Amino acid sequence: MTYQLTAPLLDACVLGVVEKEDVYGYTLTQRVMDVVDISESTLYPVLRRLQKSGLLETYDVPYQGRNRRYYRITPPGREQLGFFRSEWITYKDNIDLLLGVNKLLTAN
Repeated sequence: MTYQLTAPLLDACVLGVVEKEDVYGYTLTQRVMDVVDISESTLYPVLRRLQKSGLLETYDVPYQGRNRRYYRITPPGREQLGFFRSEWITYKDNIDLLLGVNKLLTAN
């Protein structure tokens, strides 16, 4: 992808995935990496930062003799995700105006 993801946008993507269901680290990184060009090593610091900020919490579940660390969104995480969504809509609409996206859509 041509465009770089900023930290807040990456945070929003992670929170969006975790909002749907609790998910363990590997699955979460794969879901994000399926959509955005980013490395797994970039996502784990994001997860730690979101956890440290109280937007995500973790719990471990035994699986085949090992523990899987699951991530769950917290109430403050849901609030932050709502903020990110409203900001994204405004940002996207403004960029669409600059790029003339609406003209392209109505021309078809």
